Amino acid sequence: MRIGNRVVRTDELLTLLGRYQLLPQIVRGLIVDESIAAYDCTEQERIDLLNQFYVQAKLETNEAREAWLEAQGMNESQLEAMVIRPVLLEKFKVATWSFKVESYFMTRKSALDRMLYSLIRTKDLGTAQEIYFRIQEAEQSFSELAREYSQGNESNTGGLVGPVTMNTPHPVISKTLAISKPGQLSPPIRLEEWYVIVRLEKFFPAQLDDSTRRQLIDELFEAWLREQIQQSFAKKQVTA
Repeated sequence: MRIGNRVVRTDELLTLLGRYQLLPQIVRGLIVDESIAAYDCTEQERIDLLNQFYVQAKLETNEAREAWLEAQGMNESQLEAMVIRPVLLEKFKVATWSFKVESYFMTRKSALDRMLYSLIRTKDLGTAQEIYFRIQEAEQSFSELAREYSQGNESNTGGLVGPVTMNTPHPVISKTLAISKPGQLSPPIRLEEWYVIVRLEKFFPAQLDDSTRRQLIDELFEAWLREQIQQSFAKKQVTA
């Protein structure tokens, strides 16, 4: 293979793939190809997928398609394989992991729960204490004080943060909010150079809806795929 002024020999490719960290991606692709080999699309699915691709890529004439294939170094069969591959992968994922989703959801639920909370942070303890008592005594709203005193981006939203998953904030903040009820105000908390005041606004328990189901199937697939890739490299080292 000639690339620029350099001729790359076949026996050099493996070394180059490792040098440029492309080998894991190729191994990933080969594992996926082997996994989806038993799955297929209907003829109508193939037609619809190709038509969707042509529209998205603005290849709505035969001339445009032929020019694109030539530029990509592909033929029509290779294009079709590329287009249907994601659908075959989805069929493999669903068939392999959909029955595990309910039990996996129970182990992941606490990390998937979301919350909306308010935050004020300042580097001065006296200011933090004064803000806390003003909110507690309803002298000013949390939003007003956040816009006036908070020293982070949350000042632009009146202190509101989220909704975010429970493990998104600093662990100390997450722990405080996890034991709070909506509307409960925390006294100033020391976090490194900051003093923070937080209030839980709303809690959103995770639901096993279609979106969450899809996310969890993807997580299970990625965990399996990482394991397969690690095993492939381990076998390669033993063989070497």
